[in-house]
Amino acid sequence: MPAPLDPKVIRAARSRIPAEFRDGGQFVSDELTAIAGRSVVVKVESVNPIGSFKGRGAWLAVRDLVDRGVASPERGIVVASTGNFGQAIAYAGRAAGVPITVFAGLDANPRKLARIMRFSAAVRQAGHDFDAAREFSAAFATETGQILLVDSEDIWTAAGAGTLAVELTEAIERGELPAVETAYIPVGNGALIAGVGAWMRHASPTTLVIGVQSEEAPSMTLSWRAGRLIETETVNTRAGGISTRVPVPGALEMMNGVVDDMVLVPERALEQAQVVLQHALGVTAELASAASWAGFLAAPPPTDGAILILITGSNAEER
Repeated sequence: MPAPLDPKVIRAARSRIPAEFRDGGQFVSDELTAIAGRSVVVKVESVNPIGSFKGRGAWLAVRDLVDRGVASPERGIVVASTGNFGQAIAYAGRAAGVPITVFAGLDANPRKLARIMRFSAAVRQAGHDFDAAREFSAAFATETGQILLVDSEDIWTAAGAGTLAVELTEAIERGELPAVETAYIPVGNGALIAGVGAWMRHASPTTLVIGVQSEEAPSMTLSWRAGRLIETETVNTRAGGISTRVPVPGALEMMNGVVDDMVLVPERALEQAQVVLQHALGVTAELASAASWAGFLAAPPPTDGAILILITGSNAEER
């Protein structure tokens, strides 16, 4: 696995992603710009069949397994997910005719689990949280002889996420958007920031890439700062998309050299940011998406250059 991810892999991957997951809306928000006192570039990655950016990388990962003859209608794929990755794998698996089994913790968003099942995947809830469910998924894959696919450990999940940054920088090159000085990226397992960071280092090396997590789920931040894996005993965030207790080693490796800083924000800041984004943009933003705006408010850049706010998903948590 390259560390960091080779930008050539990211560029080549984009043409293999289906149209429904590419070219999400990207624009300067007048309302957020007025609040921030600088240009705010928004990229919306939630208007697609699964309501999340995860469709890009999941499609690539499933197609890779099928093309290599590893996964098939006779040999399915097993994943663990807080919801969005499971939906993405289920969608891609259905298209490829591959059976999908998704493990989720008992704390998973019921709305997301229902959508996973609508995409014809089997759902098994096991363990108190996502990371416990991940252990059950590994055991199940071994027992049944199916393929275990781990989000952020498979290179294609990061490469797929990085393709959204390709679209951003191409628009900047065409003069459609201002150059982005700082990008605020929600961090769960790390595939998103690894892919985006790798591409920005290549195409826009002066752009600062800042990861954002909840104070109640800081494992990737603690690990990145320490340069080693640090697990937390619990996670207490309602933001399922960034609720990670056990870091993924491959993702941490890919983040090396492409992330400039990591920021932790309180749960209340996520809730407040969610309200602002929904009012300003007229889109549903799940709490993980709100981490992008909350991260800016917590750690604004010292200069007034344009920032990137990323809407990663629309599968909002039930209150």
